[in-house]
Amino acid sequence: MGRLDGKVAVITGGASGMGAATARLFVSEGARVVIGDIQVDRAAAVAGELGKACVAIPVDVTSSEDVQSLVRTAMSEFGRLDIVYNNAGGGPRPESRAQTGMGGAIADMSEAAWDATVDLNLKSVFLGMKHALPLLIANGGGSIISTASVSAFMGMRGQGAYGAAKGGVVQLTRVCAVEYADQGIRANCICPGATLTPLLYDFPGRQQPRDEMEATLKVTQPIPRAGLAEDIANAALWLASDESSFVTGQAIVVDGGWMASARQPGAGFGTPRG
Repeated sequence: MGRLDGKVAVITGGASGMGAATARLFVSEGARVVIGDIQVDRAAAVAGELGKACVAIPVDVTSSEDVQSLVRTAMSEFGRLDIVYNNAGGGPRPESRAQTGMGGAIADMSEAAWDATVDLNLKSVFLGMKHALPLLIANGGGSIISTASVSAFMGMRGQGAYGAAKGGVVQLTRVCAVEYADQGIRANCICPGATLTPLLYDFPGRQQPRDEMEATLKVTQPIPRAGLAEDIANAALWLASDESSFVTGQAIVVDGGWMASARQPGAGFGTPRG
């Protein structure tokens, strides 16, 4: 028996990276999944790979109407909703970004880059919670998972908007957990560290060969390898399953020991032994 047998999940940002890895893992554990992503073709490809257990729809996670449509699709396609994974996020989109990266230093950051980054990383989580909560409560409860980041806890240059938004995700998760615990809702977030996904090596304006990025990430944290999308998916599976039924309001750090090391990005750990 799968760990998610009979459950229905919604995953934003499911077209690639951590979202796609989670969709694959959830389906393999018995769930039916609805993917929402602005990358329409990639999302459709993931859904096609997973067959009848997965559907994909185009979603802009900063749009209340789109997010509402996403959670309603779970009901219309599969008849229930048990799990919501607010995973979509990243830096500001190219049209609103003052420069490459996460928006630049605070004094140099445009208001448009700030607004776009906060909308994409924090407002999207609020919308996912807002529109999913009534359906989850009507179903007797469920699990809300959101992607935050180690940037929520570490002062990283150039990540004023991104770090503030991810810090907001952590706090919004705590409030959601407290407000709805007595209605069967658990809310937790995952804080990835240096994870090898297209967000890092194929970000608009900052492309880098995947193998070069992987080599950089290997020496970012004490565990001498890059974090993988599957590492995050495994954490999401635990939070989605009944195995974590007494866990809520938590920020689960999955970073290979990066935060424990108290090292800034780029400090490195040298060449791994062995």
